[in-house]
Amino acid sequence: MLGGSGMLKSHQEVLRRHRVSLAKQLILEELLQYLLAADILTDNMVETVMSKVGSFNQNVEFLFLLRAWPWAFEEFCAALRETKQEHLEKLLRQNIVRESSVDTILSCPIQETEGVKPKRARRHESMELCLDGGDGPLCPTVLSCTPEFYMKHHEQSYRMLSSPRGLALVVSNVQFDPTTHDLDFRSGGEVDEITLTNLFSALDFRVKVLTNKTAEEMRAELGQFSRLEDHRLADACVVAVLSHGVEGAVYGVDGKLVQLDEIFQFFDNSSCPNLQNKPKVFFIQACRGDETDSGVDQRDGPDQSESPGCEQRDARKEKDLKVRLPTQSDMICGYASLKGTAALRNTKRGSWFIQAVSEVFYHSAKDKHVADMLVKVNSLIKQREGFAPGTEFHRCKEMSEYRSSLEKDLYLFPGYQPSL
Repeated sequence: MLGGSGMLKSHQEVLRRHRVSLAKQLILEELLQYLLAADILTDNMVETVMSKVGSFNQNVEFLFLLRAWPWAFEEFCAALRETKQEHLEKLLRQNIVRESSVDTILSCPIQETEGVKPKRARRHESMELCLDGGDGPLCPTVLSCTPEFYMKHHEQSYRMLSSPRGLALVVSNVQFDPTTHDLDFRSGGEVDEITLTNLFSALDFRVKVLTNKTAEEMRAELGQFSRLEDHRLADACVVAVLSHGVEGAVYGVDGKLVQLDEIFQFFDNSSCPNLQNKPKVFFIQACRGDETDSGVDQRDGPDQSESPGCEQRDARKEKDLKVRLPTQSDMICGYASLKGTAALRNTKRGSWFIQAVSEVFYHSAKDKHVADMLVKVNSLIKQREGFAPGTEFHRCKEMSEYRSSLEKDLYLFPGYQPSL
């Protein structure tokens, strides 16, 4: 079967799966001349490749152009042999065989004998650079809390009775301007949009989705959203930002950065008085660096950690003054990754972090507060690892985290409305 650009789909797939490893290891000079002589590349194509800055970017451009010809894969493998890069050909060939055998198993009819259910072929969980089974977002049903649970916990938690519970904003940048910055298309990002829209709607939030915004457009839209009068009648607010990022900032589609502190500031007690003393929940699905966590082997024995407490002194109270608030309070933010590390994304099911948030919130919001649910998200992320044999991403890890300035438990009490 031919892919949309002519090359066999299986060949396109194996090149895509190993594009990072190839982009890091390919030595192009002799390779380009070989493929030029074989009429796989033209002079203009070679000039396009060499116009890129740096060997990594040149290799990325080369791999993109290579897919234009149905017969290019075999000539590419021959060129690898000719230029003493057989290890890369071996990497590609082995994975085509593996994929073919898996596909054959999956395409065989499954017979059932009486009383015995057959085992189905299993696909491994994967990361951004390799596909796995299962298309699209998961859409389970939010489990409702009981009146008994609400009566037991509502006095120690934030008020959560309005319907809708509040407004939710999803900012999703997927397609970036290639002329302004070297930022890849976020394949699978569109799945995250649907996943969060379904989740927030099921939790009784009114959802607005913004896609592919420049940095300045993001600031304008976030500012406008924070100033909506509807926040005054709501009990909470949710903001999710899905994009490429670095530590402390996320990218607009124009390659310019928006600082996370700017985003939080839109919703602080000074800028957004309609949300004073109300919980604001943030989800940041973006890299906070480009380091991939290769993980370490666990030693026997329990994990141990100690965190010394600290003391605070209450300020002296004065008469006849309004109660003052910290500039920022009542916020909780879940981050997909730790400082300096990359966030991982599956091209069909979306990012690891958003998948975990969706799974936990659907099943646990009925009787868990948000901070505890984000601990469960951390647990799911900690257990997961990448599957990309032959690349440096094989068995890679990710670790999410959250930060909180909440003063109470934040229960969403899904499905509960007091009787009138």
